[in-house]
Amino acid sequence: MSEVLDKPPVTISSSAAKRISEILAVESSGTMLRISITGGGCSGFSYTFTLDDTRADGDLLIERGDAKLLIDEVSVEYMLGAEVDFADDLIGQSFKIHNPLAKSSCGCGTSFSV
Repeated sequence: MSEVLDKPPVTISSSAAKRISEILAVESSGTMLRISITGGGCSGFSYTFTLDDTRADGDLLIERGDAKLLIDEVSVEYMLGAEVDFADDLIGQSFKIHNPLAKSSCGCGTSFSV
């Protein structure tokens, strides 16, 4: 039975949606940004960002405007309640994951532990 959620399990900020849309605009039709979590990194897990044109069974598809984001079903479990954001500041541009399940993260923000 499908359950109706008040809020998606992962959200995309307006700045992340804008940047994802810019990236996808120069890719072939049907391309989406995929976020996955892999073991490794200085804190235990790390986020991986890739472009993908295939949605696998069980993938969560999040859309905001022209931005399309895929997250596999295992990674979603580690990201429940997270927001995908995009920062453009003095130290550079990068996607940031504000993950309430992360107990700690490394200084660069690319790896975390639960």
